[in-house]
Order: sequence, then structure tokens, then C-alpha cells
Amino acid sequence: MKHLLFCAIAAGIAIVGCTSTLQPLETTQPVLVDTDFRATGILAGSLPDVIEALNSKEISSQTLVKLYLDRIEKIDKSGPRLQSILALNPDALETAKQLDQMRAAGEILGPLHGVPILLKDNIETKDRIATTAGALALKDNITGRDSPLVAGLRAQGAIILGKTNLSQWANFRSEGSMSGWSALGGQVRNPHMLDRNPCGSSSGSGAATAASLAAASVGTETNGSIICPSNANGIVGFKPTVGLVPQQYIIPISESQDTAGPMTKTVMGAALMMSAMATTTPDVDYSAGLKKGALQGVRVGVLNFAKGESKPILAHFKTALIDLQAAGAILVDIDARPDTPDNFGTMSYDILKYEFKDGINTYLASTSPEQVTSRNLEQLIAFNEAHQEIELALFDQSIFVASQAMDSLESEVYKTAIETVQKATRQAGIDTLLQTYDVQVLLAPSGPTVPRVDPINGDVWPNSWPGYGGHAARAGYPHVTVPMGGIHGLSVGLSFIGGKNTDAQMLSYAFAYEQHSLRRLEPQYLKNAEALPFIAEAMQGYKEGL
Repeated sequence: MKHLLFCAIAAGIAIVGCTSTLQPLETTQPVLVDTDFRATGILAGSLPDVIEALNSKEISSQTLVKLYLDRIEKIDKSGPRLQSILALNPDALETAKQLDQMRAAGEILGPLHGVPILLKDNIETKDRIATTAGALALKDNITGRDSPLVAGLRAQGAIILGKTNLSQWANFRSEGSMSGWSALGGQVRNPHMLDRNPCGSSSGSGAATAASLAAASVGTETNGSIICPSNANGIVGFKPTVGLVPQQYIIPISESQDTAGPMTKTVMGAALMMSAMATTTPDVDYSAGLKKGALQGVRVGVLNFAKGESKPILAHFKTALIDLQAAGAILVDIDARPDTPDNFGTMSYDILKYEFKDGINTYLASTSPEQVTSRNLEQLIAFNEAHQEIELALFDQSIFVASQAMDSLESEVYKTAIETVQKATRQAGIDTLLQTYDVQVLLAPSGPTVPRVDPINGDVWPNSWPGYGGHAARAGYPHVTVPMGGIHGLSVGLSFIGGKNTDAQMLSYAFAYEQHSLRRLEPQYLKNAEALPFIAEAMQGYKEGL
């Protein structure tokens, strides 16, 4: 379903938590298009690197914000035109100035003091920025409210730099949608290969993080919307246990599956973000257990039934298993996929439609009627029809229409569906796998290599989708993806999935793998696959005698 390291060496700056980039397992080397758009200096570093540079006073928050704003202008608004940023915070520099003054006075709010962060544009912030979900109907939706996760980030001193573009309405508007497109922001581009799908719905957060447009970003997921763009853009993405990060003041799809999560260059960065965002566990330090030896003696369930059929991905997966063994993990093969009930797919989809109708009606009613004239889903559908030359130019609103036809959450059909799906993915799914095979974590590839952006056909994905993320999403269980290499310049990731509230453990296992593999790729900003010489030559065909 659609709902789906460069090691920065800066003069005079002590770099921590920095990992080196290994080349892909292939022998061909990507060739940059036109200009070298790669980040340099501290901007090329990870979130821990940025924190260390600020703490050592080698750079100020004001300078850092200016550097990010310049880089956004250089490669997001011009150059390769990633279109990953929807709006910038007009007060970011002033906030940075205030935080610099506090630092000079010895007043540090927390680990993220003075760090610029980007938010997916379905997350509310009290800054002077609209929360739009990429939709024309919400273009003036300035609420003056901080989502609890934003309040948590702000309490630790983070600067909200701006909002990222996304698949409109978090990719829950049309069956024929195009991931990464919104009416307000246009099409997000994948910084690894510009004509390739950035995946959604947190496409802008994924692309911006990979392209070093902020120290870190926040995405949201209902089913794959953090994991898929993290896989596609070659970064770490963490979907926490549902409920760990409060969903208040985030434009909803599903109360049973929605969650926000960090999207960063490294696992340590994701853990630092989680410590601020997970306001339901304010005393938990998610970075405390991140040790290189965390996988020693850990039984890891290898989901062979979910590894897919792509030979290049299978080669990377095989290498990842070798890395895991080198880290001390005990690998346990799991070949049989747990059974699911009849109509499992239909019930899973219906749950989202039921919950979306209820949630979006409640959300729209909470907005200002002067700023948002569509007060419920029915009116929103009518608004889109009235502005179809903008909103419906590329695809329809079939999911909106189908959701509007659903009954209330008091429906017995809904209650049966959610009970059935959650049991199938929890007790009879992930829990059963963990218990039956006596393993602490489940492992699989995170997803496919991404196809081209296709405005004619919409998203066209392979029939065999690697991974088990759909079960983790429906169960509401934690899932983290870490880069495991590249295929012709495109990144692919490795997934760690665990039981409810095992978030800290999943991050620790992912960290240990990351430190033993170090396979994150820097984006190359290739125009297309033909920018690779061997592909360009093959596309021209064999010329005898040349």
C-alpha cells in the first residue's frame, strides 16, 4: 500500500560519533552532475558532530543557521532544486541569537541547545509558519500551537528551522498518488539520483537530512512513511512504538498507527532526538545504551521470508548478516511467514479510512475558521474539486472520497477489523516470531531500490517488496532502518523490528550494526542513471569497430 558518512573533518572542531563512508559493493563510481553539491565542513557532519561543535564554541548557532539557510538556497531552491523545504521559520536567526547569548551566560537548555531542526509540514509549531500537509486548503493554517514533540525539542534548546515538503496529506489522498508531491511544494527530489522517487510521505525530511539542510529532521509514519524515505534517501529513520511520542497537534491519519519519529544521519542522532521528542518518557535517555558491543550474544531473527527477490539487495543483506556476526550477533533463520486472516489487507486499509475520517474532522474543527474554511472532510473534498486545476492536476482524491463514505468508529465492522489486524500483527505476528524463535529483534531489508518519479502513472513499485515494516506499522511496534549500502548510487537500508516499548533496545542494536558496517552513502546529485558512464554507454548500444 502506498501509505506507505561522510566523516566531517572541520579545522579546529572535535568530531564525535562520525562514521566513514564505504563505497557501494558495486565497482562503478557515481559521477557528479554539473556541480559538486556535497556538503563540506560541519554541515557534512552528523547531529552529534553539530552538538560537539556548538559545545566547543567552534561555531555559533547564528552562524550555523546562516550556513544551513545558504545551503538551502543553493541546492533546494536552485541547483538540483530538491524542493524538500516548504517553509522557513522567519524567526530562526533571532532564536539562534538568543540561544547564543544564553550559552555565553552559561545557561544551556539541553543537548540540542542551538541546533537547527526541520519538521515535516503536518506537525504544528507555535512559530510563524503554517502547518499545511502540503495542501492549498491549509496554506494559512498558522495555529500558534506546539505539538508536544516540538515543545520537547524546544525545551532542549532546538531551533525550528522550517518545515519540510511531503507527500500531500501524508500520502492519504489518492490511490494514484506520486510520493513526494504536494500542491504547495511540488515534487521532492532524491539527492542521490534526482529523477528517482524520494518515497513518502516524509520525503522532504528524508531528502533534506541526506542533503545536510539541517542537523536533523522529524518525520511521521502511518505505514512506511519514515522507513521508506529513510531507505530511499540513505539515512537512519526511527519509527517508535505508537504513543511514545504524543500525536497531539499533528494532522492525523490513524490514531492506532500514527507516530512521529526522528530522521537523522546516524543512530546516535536519532536517539538524541528521541530523548527530547518522547515526552511520555521524559526521564529516559535513549542514547545511554548505545554501545558498539550491544549485539554481542544477541539472538537476531533473520526474516528470510521478507528479504525479497532483488539480487543486489540480497547481496547487501548477505553482507549485513556478516557484519552482524562480526558484531557478535547470533543469527536465527526464520523462513515461515506467520499466517494472516482472510481479508487482512482490506481490513487494514479500512481501519485507516475509518480513523482518517474521524481524525481529520476533529482536526479541521480545531483550526481557525478565518484561516481554514474547510471544516470537515466533506468540505475538504468540495474545496479540492473547486481548485482542481491545482489540487487534482496530477491525481484524484479517491481515498478522501472512500474515507468520507465510512461509518463512525462505533461501527462493529471497524471494531472487528482493528481487533483482528492488531492481533494478527501483535500476538500472532511479531510477538509470536520473537517468542517462538527466542530472538530479541527481527531483521530484514527495509525496502526496494526506488523507481523513477512518474507523473503519468503515479508510484510504480516492484511487486516483491522487501521487508516487514507493514506489520510493525499495524502493530504499532518500533522499527529502525540503517543504511546498508548502495546500488548504482541509490541507497538501501537494513531494518530492526522489535516488540512493544523495546525502542531503546532497537536503537542499541541498530547502533552496534552501524558502527560495525559504516555503509552510509553521501548523496551524489546524479541527474539520472545515465549519469553513470557504464549505463550511458550501455544505453547507446554496441557500436562495432569503435
